[in-house]
Amino acid sequence: MKGKSTRLAVLAGIGGILGVLMIGISFAINPGPAPGASPEELAAFAAAHVAPIMWGAWLQAVGPVLIVFLALAVVHLGGLSHRISGWMTMVGGVILVMVSLTEVVFYISALLPDPPAMGSLSLGLAHAVQHLYFMVAAPAFFLPLGLVILSSPVLPRVLGYLALILAAAFAVVGVATLSTLVLSAAVTALAAVQALWWLAAGITLLVRARDLAGPAPAEAQARG
Repeated sequence: MKGKSTRLAVLAGIGGILGVLMIGISFAINPGPAPGASPEELAAFAAAHVAPIMWGAWLQAVGPVLIVFLALAVVHLGGLSHRISGWMTMVGGVILVMVSLTEVVFYISALLPDPPAMGSLSLGLAHAVQHLYFMVAAPAFFLPLGLVILSSPVLPRVLGYLALILAAAFAVVGVATLSTLVLSAAVTALAAVQALWWLAAGITLLVRARDLAGPAPAEAQARG
């Protein structure tokens, strides 16, 4: 059991680190068109950047899946798969992936030349989807995951408290920006903070992999 847990922790840790790197690279190679670009300028930008946009879309689609894998591995290794915090972490992971995939769809549809307004429409929808990260995706994922970490010895408790703080911070930003149709670059940049958390979690899980003995449901239930 310990050997299987060690392998899972290693794979999940590597997956989380790769997921963070993939998302970071996706934004680096696909900075997007200039704000306020006309439909003609958007079409020209799309025609000239098909490859980086498509690769960026692929990276942004796959990266969150690897991050969710890390989170669910923490739930499993902590023996909390059948607790409400474990279930809600799974739900939060699904929401996060679906929001990310929806945004990716609009990045890809913006490349279509017909109708001529497709670029503007797609970017507008992508901006709308970005609200969901702050409104529900990040809070719904970090809140139960933080509780999972605080109820198990898989990761340091400080990461659990930080996860709860991130959940609250994203929720507050989500409410505070309800009157803003297009989130500013400063606001969307806040999403990068979670990448540091995932990177720290992935590295820590790798370091602790050999010490993990496997799921312990009875112990997890005793912890409450």
